[in-house]
Amino acid sequence: MIVGTLVGFVARILLLRTDFRQYPTYPTGRIINLSFGFIAAFIGSVAVPAVIESDWTAVTFLGLAATQFREVRKMERDTLEKVDQKELVKRGESFIEGMAQAFEGRNYMVMFTGLITTLISLYNIWLAIIIGIVGALIIRTKIKGKLLNDIADITEGTIRFEGPNLYVNDIHIKNVGLDSSKKVIMERAAGVIVIPKNQNSILTLSNLGQRQAILHHISNVLGSYLDSGEPDLVPLSKRDMDDGRLALFFLPKEKEFSQIREVLKHVPVLDSAIRLPRESDKGKG
Repeated sequence: MIVGTLVGFVARILLLRTDFRQYPTYPTGRIINLSFGFIAAFIGSVAVPAVIESDWTAVTFLGLAATQFREVRKMERDTLEKVDQKELVKRGESFIEGMAQAFEGRNYMVMFTGLITTLISLYNIWLAIIIGIVGALIIRTKIKGKLLNDIADITEGTIRFEGPNLYVNDIHIKNVGLDSSKKVIMERAAGVIVIPKNQNSILTLSNLGQRQAILHHISNVLGSYLDSGEPDLVPLSKRDMDDGRLALFFLPKEKEFSQIREVLKHVPVLDSAIRLPRESDKGKG
């Protein structure tokens, strides 16, 4: 049981990462997540001797404790929503829900790692340690979902004005009336055209939560020339409804397109945004 708990806790450490989004925060957020990870590993490890001893009361209580990890999702969601209120370029509800689900899911993975390690350790402790750590490393590499580069091609767009109308290539973004705002936009703004690869990608990119996640991602990494009370400079995305292309307008601190494209390639595709209309072909005559 001790081996299973320790290996499960090590697995949670391997799955924990603070990236450019600065979440979980260091050190407070990390302490919270590691504490939950230790509890999850302990629950998974205790389940094995409880079943072997036919202590079904203990199993019931362990199952009840496992359901409390739903509170992890709620805790992360509430925290991110409060933080998001002060962001200049918001994450959006879909992005927040996806992050909260990821933190909940990782605890279940840790619980499963602790359970399997404890079970194997009944026969060979060293084999259990090796399998547990290797499994955690595999999970870490495979846990990532799709990226924007997997579902779309990214090309540079041209910022231009026709009177007060702002365009990225041929896609209308918004109206800008102030000459001072137009000057700033022409000097600092960048335009990008995201071209979906298939019908599934078209609907995925039409999701407003996915589009907001893209804008937040690029603004976080490359910075944003923006302050409160500047509606003309707020990053926006608009879709060509005929072919599904997505135009992005934003004002990064660094305007080099090679950097912008590399950042956009690594935008995560949100689970809540994924659509599979091509699967409906199976039902067509």
